[in-house]
Amino acid sequence: MSTKILSSAVIAGAVATAVAGMSAPTVAHAEAKEKCYGVSMAGKNDCKAGAGTTCAGTSTVDYQGNAWTLVPKGTCETMELPDGRKGSLAPLDRDLPKA
Repeated sequence: MSTKILSSAVIAGAVATAVAGMSAPTVAHAEAKEKCYGVSMAGKNDCKAGAGTTCAGTSTVDYQGNAWTLVPKGTCETMELPDGRKGSLAPLDRDLPKA
């Protein structure tokens, strides 16, 4: 009977370790992204959408220049967007909501 209890404890420990590993992002994963302004569709930004907004999902204009989304590092400024737009690592003064 003690073998059965020991086996259950080992399995429970392995499952707990696996779950903990899945839920905690690694430093390498976090470093592989960068903030890219002007690439989000309306309501799809990760954060910052200018004055009068709060955070994620608050952009009101497609490609809003002062709203950012996390993208793979090194891809922001090379994304192909409509009408010759480019992503930026800093906020942009284009495609802002009308006041």
